[in-house]
Amino acid sequence: MGKDNHPSAMEIDDPKSANSDQIVPKFSINVLQLLKSAQMQHGLRHGDYTRYRRYCTARLRRLYKSLKFTHGRGKYSKRNITESTVTDVRFLHVLLYSAERAWSHAMEKRQLPDGPNARQRIYLIGRLRKAVKWATLFSKLCAIKADSRTSLEAEAYSSYMKGNLLFEQDQNWDVALMSFKSARAVYEELGKYGDLDNQVLCRERVEELEPSIRYCLHKVGQSNLQTSELLNIGDMEGPALDLFKAKLEAVMAEARSQQAASMTELNWLGHRFPVSNAKTRVAILKAQELEKDLHGSSADSTPSDKKLVIFDKIFSAYHEARGYIRADLATAGNAENVKDDLHGLDKAVSAMLGERTIERNLLLVKVAKSKLARRRDDKNDKVTKPEELVRLYDLLLQNTADLSDLVSSGRDKKPEEVSFADECACKTLAFRAERCFYVAKSYSVAGKRAEAYALYHHVRNLAEDALRKFKSLNGDYKNMIKDLEELCKQCRSNSCIEHALGIMEENKDQENISERISNISLTGAERLEKFLLDKLDVYESAVGDSNVKCAPRIASFPPPFQAISRTPIVLDLAYNNIEFPSLESRMKKQKGGFMSRIWG
Repeated sequence: MGKDNHPSAMEIDDPKSANSDQIVPKFSINVLQLLKSAQMQHGLRHGDYTRYRRYCTARLRRLYKSLKFTHGRGKYSKRNITESTVTDVRFLHVLLYSAERAWSHAMEKRQLPDGPNARQRIYLIGRLRKAVKWATLFSKLCAIKADSRTSLEAEAYSSYMKGNLLFEQDQNWDVALMSFKSARAVYEELGKYGDLDNQVLCRERVEELEPSIRYCLHKVGQSNLQTSELLNIGDMEGPALDLFKAKLEAVMAEARSQQAASMTELNWLGHRFPVSNAKTRVAILKAQELEKDLHGSSADSTPSDKKLVIFDKIFSAYHEARGYIRADLATAGNAENVKDDLHGLDKAVSAMLGERTIERNLLLVKVAKSKLARRRDDKNDKVTKPEELVRLYDLLLQNTADLSDLVSSGRDKKPEEVSFADECACKTLAFRAERCFYVAKSYSVAGKRAEAYALYHHVRNLAEDALRKFKSLNGDYKNMIKDLEELCKQCRSNSCIEHALGIMEENKDQENISERISNISLTGAERLEKFLLDKLDVYESAVGDSNVKCAPRIASFPPPFQAISRTPIVLDLAYNNIEFPSLESRMKKQKGGFMSRIWG
């Protein structure tokens, strides 16, 4: 930012100086676009409110320094921003970023790992009050010093901050509803004018405000929305929804705590395990509620990406429950009955976690199969290979083996446990067949017909064996039986294709070999078709027929080897029989020293 105090032409409608006595300039700020840009570039793209708060603090420091509006060198002296003070658009920026700093500080406290405690919550509400104070002053001064559009945006921003404060305080829901509706009405009107980017931003803000309005209607009693249905509202992303999501999660946690009070035991495969820890009950209930979203009536229409997010939340809830159970085990002491119950509960939770892991990996298999069917991914044009499915089925085999070992580890087995172990064995056989099928696919892609043909036959035997065992079990396995029947059909067709391709390639190889053998020449001079340099005396085209696309045959490259003459090798046989004269007399003698004379 420049050090001069004169605002730029982009920020002020009238290019004249603020000190002019003739016309009072009207400042212009695109509030929503300015805030969105700052938030996305400084942390809120990833929900990092600490980074954004630090940016606002640094931004305010630069503004104060450039405006020479500091608050004393040693002792702090308060300086208020009034109507007469605002002679530069940067004074309005000071108010706006002060409100943003207070709001981001409150949101930072809201996102603490265990949630804000009573003292932190009081501080949070105090920061929101401070944000409302700065936003109200910003709106009031924009109504006097700024143009009509800036004044309208400032009013919407102030209404949004008031709604956030009342939303967090859990009181005056009707006033909060009016504040959010007022902000929505302004952004709806602003979304009809201006450039395309500004219209998109206004519509996004309207969509972000909609969940908070619906929640306020629910609290006021003007909506028939159920508490469980509120989870479907917060699917969108954006800084404006973070407070709503935190409030919604608090409401759902309170509902789970009330429901957990009636949950005294966990039923699993004929066993009943008492659940005495309230935190364990809440974690298990949270996982069970999320499982309803996966197996409910709307599960078929739920996209795969959203299902994977739900699976991650389920895993987190079950891991949290296991952590509480093992903490109870560490403090159980020598009470054997309590320890046995906790060990059984830990086993049940681990088994449920294993089942959900298998379901998640099956979902990944389904996604990979759909990508393999169309060969390329639409998003990043990535080729899906059969080896990826082989890896996923390896994971499924490992998950099934771990789950089977866990269920079979007890002494007194219930009939439900025996049937569950049989089901795991059948699933293992089915997963082996599927894995072998995609191994055969990978061999087929590599051109190894004999190996692929043998593997397809092996897959068919495994699939028929698994199909026979699934039909003997008591239960609803229609999907597995249908998949195995389809696998048998694919194995039969693919084995026929591999057999035919193998015969064709073998015959083609034999033809190529015989053709190459018939064209072998010791000198390399004879060819089926001569080159242009070999038939310069014949008027014939080297390009060939114009209707046939073929490479022109001008010269052989690289040129063939040719035999050339060289000088003969002379072998001197008389060299070994010649006696040469002695040259010792002509050799220089070495002179010895005094000692050599003595010792000779």
